[in-house]
Amino acid sequence: QVQLVESGGGLVQAGGSLRLSCSASGNIFSLNAMGWYRQAPGKQRELVALFTNDGRTNYADSVKGRFTISKDDAKNTVYLQMNSLKPDDTAVYYCYIRLLVSTYWGQGTQVTVSS
Repeated sequence: QVQLVESGGGLVQAGGSLRLSCSASGNIFSLNAMGWYRQAPGKQRELVALFTNDGRTNYADSVKGRFTISKDDAKNTVYLQMNSLKPDDTAVYYCYIRLLVSTYWGQGTQVTVSS
């Protein structure tokens, strides 16, 4: 079993910044991917940023140049630095981890950007 603990969400004005953190613990073997998704009210969950085990980093077009994903492998922690936030970034942000045979989601952290 794997546990994901997120932190760092909150309320910020447009143009501001937030940093999300997600720490993974438990039986983490054969890690394939780790990163962030988000879900806004009335919308489907969408990819925000993701590390994959082939060394690539994927970003949603809507966040390129504003968000940066990083990780600390020793701590099994992934971060999402969000700059120049827009009201359209308002959503619940979920940490995501994909192992060889299973996937796990964090509980979600709310990010609200006011105009």
